[in-house]
Amino acid sequence: QVQLVQSGGGLVQAGGSLRLFCAASGRTFSNYAMGWFRQAPGKEREFVAAISGSGGYTRFADFVKGRFAIFRDNAKNTVYLQMNSLIPEDTAVYYCAARLSPIMAVTPNQYDHWGQGTQVTVSS
Repeated sequence: QVQLVQSGGGLVQAGGSLRLFCAASGRTFSNYAMGWFRQAPGKEREFVAAISGSGGYTRFADFVKGRFAIFRDNAKNTVYLQMNSLIPEDTAVYYCAARLSPIMAVTPNQYDHWGQGTQVTVSS
C-alpha cells in the first residue's frame, strides 16, 4: 500500500511561482508512475502532468506546457510540481497520484493511490 502526503501550495499573485511536493511511503518508488491532477470548484478533475517511474519521460496538459515542470527524486520517494507564470485559471485543488506501473497515464482512473490534495489560489 502506497501512501502519498502532499505539501506546498497556497496563495500567490498572478505571474508568481509555487512548488508542490508529494512524498510517498513504501519501497520501490521507481516502480510507480506519478501524476498531478487538479480540480476547480464545479469542474471535473483534470490531468496536469505525469512522469514515468524512472523520471525519464514526462507529459503535460497543453494549458501548462512551458509553465510547469514535473520531476522526481526516487532516492527521496518524492515527486515535485514546479509551477511558474501562474494565472488565476490555475486556481484549484491539486492532487498527486501514483500508478502501479512505471508507464505514465493521463486519466484519473488509471491511478491507484491519491494524495490528500492541496489548495493553490492565484490572485489577479
